[in-house]
Amino acid sequence: MKGLILAGGLATRLRPLTWVTNKHLLPIYNKPMIYYGIETMAKAGIKEVLISSSPDHAGDFANLLKDGSDFGICLYYAVQQKPGGISNAIALAEEFARGEKLLVLLGDNIFNANLNPVVEKFEKQDRGALIYGVKMPTESGQYGVIEIDKSGKVLSIEEKPARPKSNIAQTGIYMYDNRVFDFIRQLKPSSRGELEVTDLNNFYVKEGTLTCEILDWWIDAGTSYDELLHANNLVAEKVKSGEL
Repeated sequence: MKGLILAGGLATRLRPLTWVTNKHLLPIYNKPMIYYGIETMAKAGIKEVLISSSPDHAGDFANLLKDGSDFGICLYYAVQQKPGGISNAIALAEEFARGEKLLVLLGDNIFNANLNPVVEKFEKQDRGALIYGVKMPTESGQYGVIEIDKSGKVLSIEEKPARPKSNIAQTGIYMYDNRVFDFIRQLKPSSRGELEVTDLNNFYVKEGTLTCEILDWWIDAGTSYDELLHANNLVAEKVKSGEL
C-alpha cells in the first residue's frame, strides 16, 4: 500500500502567514504541520509516500524532508500546477501507486489515531474504500456529512448540507482500492470548478463498498487562524501529558 499526503493549495484564509510559505510548513507546537502526516504514515506501516504540493513551495518541502529516511520511509514529490480539488490532486499519484491501494491524508489534518490496524485490514480487502469521520454535533454541517449504518457502512455523504443527516463530519483520511483513478476520470468539475472528493467517494457509496471509522478527535488546522491556534494548544497539551 502506498501513501499520499496532499500539501498544496493557496491557504488564502491564513494570509499573511502564508504569503511566503506553505501552510503545511507552519508550526503546530514543536514541529512543522507536515510532520504529523508523515509520522502517521510511518506508524501505519506505509513505506513509500508521495507529497503533493504547489509549484512555489515544492522545493521547501524537499529541503526540509529530504528523502524521508529520517522518518523511516521513502519520500517522493509531485507538483499540482494549480488548485483543482482533492480528487485532482489524488490523480497525480496514479503512476506512483502502480496498481496498489492508496492511503490519502490531507496535510493539515491533525488527529491521534494509529491507522496501522485499519490499514492492515484494508489491504486484505478485494475492493472498496474507507474514510474516517468524527462526531461534531454542532458543526458537522460545515463539512461533508457522513450517514452510516450500525456496521459502519456508509449510506450517504453530503457536502455542507443545510439539514445534516448525522453528526459525523468527513475528515481528510481516505483509503482507496486501485480503481480510484478510473473513478476520478469520470468526475465532472463542481460549481467551484474542482473535482470534489465527496463526488469521488460517492462512487463507492453507490456500489456499497465504502465504510467509515470514527476518530476520537481531529482538527482541520489549515482552515482559519482560530483552528491553527486550537491545533497548537491542543497538541501542546497532549504532548506534555504524554498522549502524543
